[in-house]
Parts: sequence; C-alpha cells; structure tokens
Amino acid sequence: MSGRTLIAGIGNVFLGDDGFGVETVRRLSEPGHGLPDHVEVVDIGVRGVHLAYQLLDGYDTLVLVDATARGAAPGTLYLIDAAEPGSIAPQSPVLDGHQMSPDAVLALLDTLCAGTGGTPPRRILVVGCEPGCLEEGIGLSEPVAAAVPEAVRMVLDLVRRPDGGLLDEERNAAAN
Repeated sequence: MSGRTLIAGIGNVFLGDDGFGVETVRRLSEPGHGLPDHVEVVDIGVRGVHLAYQLLDGYDTLVLVDATARGAAPGTLYLIDAAEPGSIAPQSPVLDGHQMSPDAVLALLDTLCAGTGGTPPRRILVVGCEPGCLEEGIGLSEPVAAAVPEAVRMVLDLVRRPDGGLLDEERNAAAN
C-alpha cells in the first residue's frame, strides 16, 4: 500500500446539516493545519461516483466526513470504523451520482476494484456528525456548526498518528 490518505467531505450544502462534511473539509483545507504530505483533502459534495473512481488511484486510508444520523443529539460527533460489522450497512451501488451515500460509494468501489484489479483502502473511517436539520436551505444548524472545529481536530489527530491506528476509546466510540 502507498501510505496515502484521502479525507473526503461528503454532503449536499443545499440541505442544511447535510453540508457538514463539505464545511469540515473546507476548514481542513485552510492554511496552517500542517497536514502531512501523504494526506489529500477533497470536497466530494454529492459526487459519489467521482470519489469511487478517485479511490482507484491507490489510497491506504480513507476518512469520510459526513452527516451521520444515529439518533443522538444534533452536533454529536462519531468516529466509525467501517471494518466493524454493521457500522455501514452494505448496499448495491446506486449509479445516481447525486444520491450516493458512503455505503453505496464503497459498494461501487468494490465493483470497480474487482473489474480493474485495483485495491480498496485498507482502512476506512467515518467522522460523522448527528444532523439537526436536513431541510432545503444553505447553512448548518447551530449545534452542527459548533461541532465542525472538533471534527477538524478529530481528523487531524487521526492523520497525524504515526501508526494510523485507533485508540481504544475511539474503537469503543466507533462501536456505539
């Protein structure tokens, strides 16, 4: 594996808190964060098919940043290890580039890798935030906007770790 890491912000900025991933990677792209050279940050938005094809370029780690409804209070952050059983429900790929959820992107990636001989990322993590409002409108709700700086810190901690591994407490949080 290459050791390369891709941080991908996912979401629709026209649906309120669904823009969480896009806003978080926008902040990560600002100067001064000192990202390691092997880390690339991209705003995928609603272009899930593009993400699947980009991953064929060979990344060891993928960090998806997205609004993630799991039933907690709006603004709650999650670190989800996609390798954990049941963390991301498997689905068949839906080839509507504007409706692809992370699980559909990963299913499409598996199909593309099988067809091209490519290798999917060894490690896939999701930094998610519980949305408060997914109705039409631009801008994050107050609790989700307040969670963005902490999400930036979470992602930076993940990519700066020498071994790239999760801490025990992160594994426990990912299981919940």
